[in-house]
Amino acid sequence: MAQSLGQRIFETPLYPYRRSPDQKAGAPVRHKVVVVGAGPIGLAAGIDLAQQGVPVVILDENDKVSHGSRAICFAKRPLEILDRLGCGERMVEKGVTWNIGKVFFGDRKVYEFDLLPESGHKRPAFINLQQYYLEQYMVDRVRELEAAGAPIELRGRNRVEAVGVHDDHVRLEISTPEGPYNLEAEWLIACDGARSPIRSMLGLDFVGKVFEDNFLIADVVMEADFPTERWFWFDPPFNPGQSALLHKQPDNVWRIDFQIGWDIDRKEELKEENVRRRLHAMLGEDAKFDLEWLSIYTFQCRRMEKFRHGRVIFAGDAAHQVSPFGARGANSGFQDTDNLAWKLKLVIEGKAPEDLLESYDAERIFAADENILNSTRSTEFITPKSPASRLFRDAVLDLSEHFEFARPLVNAGRLSVPSIYDESPLNGPDDADLPRRTRPGAPAADAPTREGWLIDRLGNRFQILAIGTDAPEHFEEAGVDVEVVRLSPDESPEFRERWLGEAPGAVYLMRPDQHVVARWQAFDDAAMRAALRRAIGLE
Repeated sequence: MAQSLGQRIFETPLYPYRRSPDQKAGAPVRHKVVVVGAGPIGLAAGIDLAQQGVPVVILDENDKVSHGSRAICFAKRPLEILDRLGCGERMVEKGVTWNIGKVFFGDRKVYEFDLLPESGHKRPAFINLQQYYLEQYMVDRVRELEAAGAPIELRGRNRVEAVGVHDDHVRLEISTPEGPYNLEAEWLIACDGARSPIRSMLGLDFVGKVFEDNFLIADVVMEADFPTERWFWFDPPFNPGQSALLHKQPDNVWRIDFQIGWDIDRKEELKEENVRRRLHAMLGEDAKFDLEWLSIYTFQCRRMEKFRHGRVIFAGDAAHQVSPFGARGANSGFQDTDNLAWKLKLVIEGKAPEDLLESYDAERIFAADENILNSTRSTEFITPKSPASRLFRDAVLDLSEHFEFARPLVNAGRLSVPSIYDESPLNGPDDADLPRRTRPGAPAADAPTREGWLIDRLGNRFQILAIGTDAPEHFEEAGVDVEVVRLSPDESPEFRERWLGEAPGAVYLMRPDQHVVARWQAFDDAAMRAALRRAIGLE
């Protein structure tokens, strides 16, 4: 199989093994935070903590980026998070931007949608970018932070062999090319993937559902004039009775998914001649292409019952799994670490009780359940398991070609959107006369301001947004400093619509992860202090 230029970075160790001083110590060295797994989610956790001054060590049994494209679709909200981690701009520059999706039934288009129909956002609805590029950019960011003196270390070819959980720390047994050593962590974040060894070592498992169907992923290198859109087929002539998906990636790499059924011979399906037969049926007998990467996956919609187990906290695929249609895997994982890092920082600094971390479970389990529900519905629509459900699906697809009422029922993978923590224990008061989209629990809605994009002015600390109303020059409560950001009601029409509506002014309390804590139409000192204390787990 051929390699694209980008794929060749897989051959080069990006974080090769280096002997650590910990290996020479007479007793296990204790670290504030250890992250296991240097995929995108583990790197995100490490970068976020280091940027906030929390010392962190990232361990990975490998020393290279992931093989194959793997995750390729990155949504607007995770791109905003990655901007704060110092990686977003490179991703958008390299990635393929898209917001249009088309759905086909047989050989005819029945539905088209726009994922970002409104203007006034810094980041697009989605970009497509091979995971190996993202990992490279994130490792580069780790190196930048190291060079700047940030407290972060990435150790390649350090494999965790055993875990011991204690009341105030976690003990790790680690193997390396030069032999074993032990270390300790006050907190362990497990980002070691769907087959998480850490999860297995602790005797934990998933609850949920595995769907009886298989999909073949083929990353194909070819010159093609397909538009930069997401194309999904139900019952296409080149894959009768099944489904297919087409996506463009950088470097003329195209992601093609074929539904291939449950009772299959995986080895046979992955033979190059059989993959080429499928691709020629889709692309034409004269199509010229090279195969870059092949894989077969099974839909799984599962999660751990709890994500936090004492001093061990799970994130990303180690904590939850969904089917890839909808791009909810990596996108959800970035939101896990974005939710966790600021809370763990406050706990480590002694400014918040450990109970604050229970809100990580509450909020991210809610998000996982939301993703699992959407993913399950997509799977059941894409792969109906009874004649009645297939009849319903096909009727919806036929009707959607001509009737708008049927189009919301079409489900070719409800694409990733951020969760709104409406029932979060951290939420404070809500003035319901303000726009619903920026209510407590919601992530910040971006908009143009006179000093640039609003999203670039938010995050990494608690903030008060004073919009056309009075607020103190400085605010502090329970040892937590809060930045006051003053804004005009007339920053832009989009800003007014999203943050004020018809109100003359407003005051918002924002979390470090850019979610709204509480909001009022005027500043109230006592109410603000109570809301902040609630947001850090003191109320």
